[in-house]
Amino acid sequence: MTKKPSWVIDKERAKRASAAETVWLFGIHAVRDALVNPAREKLRLVLTKNAADRLADALATAGIEPEIVEPRNFNVPIDPESVHQGAALEVKPLAWGSVADICAAGAGLPLVVLLDRVTDPHNVGAVLRSAEVFGARAVIAPHRHSAPETGALAKTASGSLERQPYLRVQNLSDTMEDLRAMGYTLLGLDGEAPKTVGEAVAELAGRPVALVMGAEGPGLREKTRETCDSLVRIPFAAEFGSLNVSNAAAVALYAAAVGR
Repeated sequence: MTKKPSWVIDKERAKRASAAETVWLFGIHAVRDALVNPAREKLRLVLTKNAADRLADALATAGIEPEIVEPRNFNVPIDPESVHQGAALEVKPLAWGSVADICAAGAGLPLVVLLDRVTDPHNVGAVLRSAEVFGARAVIAPHRHSAPETGALAKTASGSLERQPYLRVQNLSDTMEDLRAMGYTLLGLDGEAPKTVGEAVAELAGRPVALVMGAEGPGLREKTRETCDSLVRIPFAAEFGSLNVSNAAAVALYAAAVGR
């Protein structure tokens, strides 16, 4: 029998791991939004009596029977320090489809955000909230070195995880090239760039925009930077200024959405 190449074995192993992967969401808002999302595969729901009362409207159509437990017996595999509010739901990660399906002609503005090795789930959750507010089609990140779906990410996203496509891809640079082929202009955020986000968007006259954001500290990787069409900055009133990646994403999304 011919031995399978190592890359085939790795791909099959990753596929099996993905199929077995589950996520525990927690907190009233995150659990409620997942319960009412028909696309979310729900596996196990653990609630205190108080949380069940607060979620009664969502439970009516969720299609899953909750386990009602005493607060002192709330034993689910989440961080003991998590503010779960007596509600936890085990789910499968959402399957949004391909980048082409979502970004070429999906709902919302022809506007996407790419995150280059942003690993903090709180930052990613906040970016998802901003992306939903400003009508972006997707938030895209590499499968490795990025924040996966977690309870902390979902809680920070405050429901946006259920509605805002979060696409994790094998290779960010390849995906950037795919977006360029769809007509997107790739704008990389860099604090020292000569042109502002607003100026660059105005020059594009309504064409699709992809905002590429790097991690705090290291910023964009060299390969990512080289793949961008141009680098842009957020203007600061002071001589020096900086924003964390989630705040920078919100400002850049606003500039891109209103500057079209």
